[in-house]
Amino acid sequence: MLGKLWEVFIVALKLGVISFGGPMAHLGSFRREYVERRKWLDEVRYAELVALGQFLPGPSSSQTGMAIGMTRAGIGGAVVTWVGFTLPSALLMVGFALVLKQSSIDFSVVIRGMEIVAVAIVAQAILGMGTKLLTGKRQIALALLTVLALAVFPSPLTQILVLAGAGLLGLVLFRDQVVTPRSHAESRRRVILAWLCLGLFFGLLAVTPWFAGTGSATLVSLGDAFYRVGSLVFGGGHVVLPLLKQEVVAPGWVAPDTFMAGYGFAQAIPGPMFSVSAYLGFQIAGWPGAAVALVAIFLPSLLLVVGVLPFWNRLRQLASVNAAVVAVNAAVVGLLVSAFYDPIGKLAIRGPVDFGWALVLFALLEVWKFPTWAIVIVGVAGVLGLHALGF
Repeated sequence: MLGKLWEVFIVALKLGVISFGGPMAHLGSFRREYVERRKWLDEVRYAELVALGQFLPGPSSSQTGMAIGMTRAGIGGAVVTWVGFTLPSALLMVGFALVLKQSSIDFSVVIRGMEIVAVAIVAQAILGMGTKLLTGKRQIALALLTVLALAVFPSPLTQILVLAGAGLLGLVLFRDQVVTPRSHAESRRRVILAWLCLGLFFGLLAVTPWFAGTGSATLVSLGDAFYRVGSLVFGGGHVVLPLLKQEVVAPGWVAPDTFMAGYGFAQAIPGPMFSVSAYLGFQIAGWPGAAVALVAIFLPSLLLVVGVLPFWNRLRQLASVNAAVVAVNAAVVGLLVSAFYDPIGKLAIRGPVDFGWALVLFALLEVWKFPTWAIVIVGVAGVLGLHALGF
């Protein structure tokens, strides 16, 4: 078991180093590594875990990674996946906080390169998942309806409602296409632990505000604020930033310009956007603050994944649930397409040069099979070169 945990950790650490571009780009990198290269799970099972990550509050890509780690190596696999995937970005964010105290650095050109790299990665994910999951006209129609719904009502709540609505439609539309998945029997010990994790999730959400309100140390108030953000935000990524700003800027813990500097740098590094919590915690209370903020914002996700996944596996054995999953898988492709346009495409593609470079990077990924880390290097270097030439 230790060997399997070490393997899961090393793969997650690698992904934490090379996964640029936000949650949807992360899912593209996960798919390449876990599904295509290592074949730890198939395309359908991967899409199911992506859908589960979208349903739960917290960082969707990190939760998908935790679920994959748990599927591979149990509860310990979920923990080491989180540690491996989060550690590089957390250290970079704290390092940036240290540098920021001594100098002013403009990361705008590097950020532009990362954004264009994200366009190529997400485009490949859409192509791969769409080919496997949109196998009929009804699935394609449902994916298009998802894109349309998110275009008309662009909000994190819409994502949840669309996935829930797709599941209900699947009960009617896809009963004739149901294929019962392989059984994933869960031990009694894991089910008991799942209930304990769900109880702990809600218990901490209820009691931490009371402790914070007693005038306790800053670290307690910090833990309460970041645990609450991690428990209540859906969609992850950029969605977390308004809540974080309300929690740390409004009380005067972090100055607005310091907050925005951390936000800008978080876009330029690999790993989950939630790692900005380490930067903010360091600004507030040094290294202890960074550790408390980082653990507190991710802890709800870990508790929910461990608490929900065993029951998710049981529910998948029901024919009605499998029909719903077919529909949710199609909606997940629609979510990817929606994110490809906004925020990824709108943010990254500012003109024909950006579009052309993104197309080149996509071709390198899809046709010439460049690894993701190489695309990151080539993508950023190309943007730096274009910037030097005045583009």
